[in-house]
Amino acid sequence: MILIDTHTHIYSEKFDHDRDKVIQRAMDIGVQRFYLPSINSSYYNKMEDLKNKYPENMFLMIGLHPCDVKSETYEHELAFVENKLLEEKFAAVGEIGLDLYWDTTTLELQKYAFIKQINLAKKFKLPIIIHIRDAFKEALEILEKEKDSDLYGIVHCFSGNLEQAKQFIDLGFYLGIGGVVTFKNGKIDKFLKEIPLENIVLETDSPYLAPTPFRGKRNESSYLKVIADKISDIYELMPDEVGKITSENARRIFNL
Repeated sequence: MILIDTHTHIYSEKFDHDRDKVIQRAMDIGVQRFYLPSINSSYYNKMEDLKNKYPENMFLMIGLHPCDVKSETYEHELAFVENKLLEEKFAAVGEIGLDLYWDTTTLELQKYAFIKQINLAKKFKLPIIIHIRDAFKEALEILEKEKDSDLYGIVHCFSGNLEQAKQFIDLGFYLGIGGVVTFKNGKIDKFLKEIPLENIVLETDSPYLAPTPFRGKRNESSYLKVIADKISDIYELMPDEVGKITSENARRIFNL
């Protein structure tokens, strides 16, 4: 099976003691490409080191995570994103978006950073990787206003309802499906089959959101097979077919 992990924080300190073994385990089950979303500038050197060590497998994104949009640092961080886009090539602008779960007081700053990075992605002809938590309405409003042929990408770790899924797809986005699809209370497994598989990509978001039966433990990219197997059950397809279709979707998004 050929698999692509479209969202993994493999550079996280959670992997500092066994990162190479984790990567090898993933490769052993067919994961060929790992897409690394940016959170803030402090992780950039670790991401770059990983890319240099695995140049055929690691693909970097650049962006400012909404939870890291702080009044005292956001201007510096957005300037860092823009300067890096001018200097180097990236797979996407991400992860960017809106998060009202942890802090609602920064909403206006988050919106500003989100729109700024959307426009950078358009300028550099790159997809965006969107993080949304407790802010689907606000995110959709922005995307509706900004929509054009240059705006596309992935709604990472999609956890909305069927109506929202269709709205994102109509706007030109794919849905990133990860460990939540295996949770008893995850809900998306109840309607996912109503979404064409051609609109879905696979992700782990490791080290977060490990799929059942690893829930509560550190997630890793080798668990992408667990997610693919669950998707194959939902769509009543062979796992290899799920891997093939979702990997083709990822290649289309990242222009490979």
